[in-house]
Formats: sequence, structure tokens, C-alpha cells
Amino acid sequence: MKHLIILGDGMSDEPLANYGGKTPLQMARKPHIDWLAKNGQTGRLITVPETMHPGSEIANMAVLGYDVEKVYDGRGVLEAASMGVELQPGDLGLRCNLLTIENGILKNHSAGHISSEEAAELIHLLNEKLGNDRVKFYPGVSYRHLLVIKNGNKELGCTPPHDVPGAPFRDVLINAKSKAALETSDLLNELIIRSQELLGNHPVNVKRKNAGKAVANSIWPWSPGYKPKMPTLKEMYGVEKSAVISAVDLVQGIGVYAGMKVIRVEGATGLYNTNYEGKAQATVDALRENDFVYLHIEASDEAGHEGDVELKTKTIEYLDERVVKYILDETKKMDEPVAIAILPDHPTPCALKTHTREPVPFLVYKPGVEPDEVEVYDEFSVINGSFGLLKGDEFIKKFLDI
Repeated sequence: MKHLIILGDGMSDEPLANYGGKTPLQMARKPHIDWLAKNGQTGRLITVPETMHPGSEIANMAVLGYDVEKVYDGRGVLEAASMGVELQPGDLGLRCNLLTIENGILKNHSAGHISSEEAAELIHLLNEKLGNDRVKFYPGVSYRHLLVIKNGNKELGCTPPHDVPGAPFRDVLINAKSKAALETSDLLNELIIRSQELLGNHPVNVKRKNAGKAVANSIWPWSPGYKPKMPTLKEMYGVEKSAVISAVDLVQGIGVYAGMKVIRVEGATGLYNTNYEGKAQATVDALRENDFVYLHIEASDEAGHEGDVELKTKTIEYLDERVVKYILDETKKMDEPVAIAILPDHPTPCALKTHTREPVPFLVYKPGVEPDEVEVYDEFSVINGSFGLLKGDEFIKKFLDI
């Protein structure tokens, strides 16, 4: 049996008072996902240890069965792997957001979801003006980029910018957790301030401002770490051939370290306007050549960060109609049966606009396996599911029948 995980990033939520106490998952029309729930088995999964921040990198690694408390070493290093940047011993990798600061306030974490082409111009400028033998900027996708500091110290207190919209940026600058890290924290904070001096009046931002768009007038480095030591899925679970499909560098980077083939889809944006059909087609094609496929779709998470309930609901409906329907139709035609799991990595409640560590709902559909009594898929229906509450590698082992 082949195995497919469809990961709707940040898809789960909390009851919304202005929407009859329902969540986007409950409000969305999703007949194909609900069919899988009705004909499968359900439960909840703890994806974030109490000791760790509820980041997508941690939660996605946990879904794949990694002991994140042992192997996780920062978000930036995962994105470096996706970009093909080979980190050397002592290289400190950090996620580097482009974002908007207005009157000293951190207005958003994404510079209004700046395009990759616009962002590349700004990152190249920063590399030209601020880069040197020790400091290097690498362009990524949209607002997500990479900063590498040679001989940097990772004992830093860094605030994820999507956690603090509306905060005075100087209140959440990087701090050193040890005396040895002071030099690195001072360097990074200096880079933040100098980036603001360089980016504010750049032609890209002038054009964006004139068009009424958010400007990308600051960098924000966070999630520092060194090159991790992660076993592959083959080493952990005997999965011979696997693939990952995502628009997000950090998920692609997890795939690199996990020994998965990284499949990039043209037009995949990580937003509500991503190429859903292209990702669905790529998934079906990948299933013909691989034993295990991990399809990651970011759109619901970004809508949650924006606090846009209607958009988040729509992204779930897009996932159902434009991805799950096609995959379900095509996998039924395959000679070898395909087990399908659907779940988010973590909640991204619209009311909070950031991630939480609450357990996430999941469904597992395996042709020929007796379903449980759950008939629809949402945060509350699955509490009655036959899997109950899982943690650690329990989900992936049950899914892979290990």
C-alpha cells in the first residue's frame, strides 16, 4: 500500500464568536474530505512538545515522526537545505523575513506577501551593501529568505515576527542568552537597523507604496541554528522512495534531510492563489513513482495569520474541491491501494493570528479498513475518533502500519 499525507498548514482553529461559535473547518463546504473522514478513522495528534515553540518547522517534523526535541536546530538551516546552501561547521543559519515597520511598529510579518521577484531585488541589494566574508543573504520565496553568519553563536532570543504584529519592533529585537552570544546579537540587530536605512526608499518600495501595498522596509532574522543531524525516513521507518511537494522552503528543507525527493510545482505560491491543480497533479504523478508522498499546502496558515476568516474558510474549500477531489478520483484508479491522511501541522486561530500548540485533528483513510463512527472532519468531531489522542511517532507508525 502506498501512503499520502495531505498537510493543510494551520488549517485548524478555535470557535469564532462572530460565526456562531464555529471554526473555518466546520463552516467550509468540504464533501470530499468529509467522505474520507466518514470512510476512515480519526483522532487528534500533539505536534508540539511543551518545551518548544509551535512553529511550522517543528510541527511538520513531528507529523513525520521526528523527535524534534533531539534533532531540531532552527528553521533557517532547513530553508538553507531547500535552497541548496551547504552550511559549514560554525555557520549560523537564520530565517530572514522581509516585513513592514510603520512608525516603529511591526505592522506585519510578510511585507504584504511581497512577490519573489520584488524581494529578490531587495535581498541582492542587502547582500551588496551589508554582505561580506562573514554575512551572506540568500533570496527565497516571497518574504521568506535566508541569512548566514559565519562563526555565529545560536544562543539567541529571537521573536518570530508573526507572533507580535502591532508590537514596537525595538521591544522585540534579538537578545543574547549568554555572554558568548552578545557579539552575534549585536551584529544581527545592527543589520536590522541598517536594512531599514537601505530599504525604505528603494524603487521597489516606492512603487509598492504608490500602489497602496505594504512596503518591505526591514529584515527580521529569527530561528537560528546549525546544520542538523536528522535520520532519513528510510533509516527511521524503512520508506524506500518518498517525495515532498510544497511551496515553502522550510518544508522542502525538511524533505532534503529526510531523504525525500523535492518536487517543485510551477505557480505554487504558498498563498490562497497557489496552483492547487498543479500540486494535485504532481501528487498523483509522484504516487506512481514513490511509496510515500507528503503534500504540503500553506494557504490556510497565511489566511490565519491575516485573521481573515472568510479567506481561511475558502482555502479549505479550495483544498477539498481542487486537490482532494482529484487525488481521490485518481488514486481509486491505481493498481496499488493508497492510504490517505489529512491534517494540519498546528492551529493558526484567526482571532490570535499566530500558531498555538493545541492538538490537531487528523483522518486516516485506508481502503478496506473498517471506519469509526465519525462522519465529518473538524476539530471537535474527531475527539470521538478511534485513534484517540496520539503523540510523538505514534501517528506516523500507525499510518505506515509499523
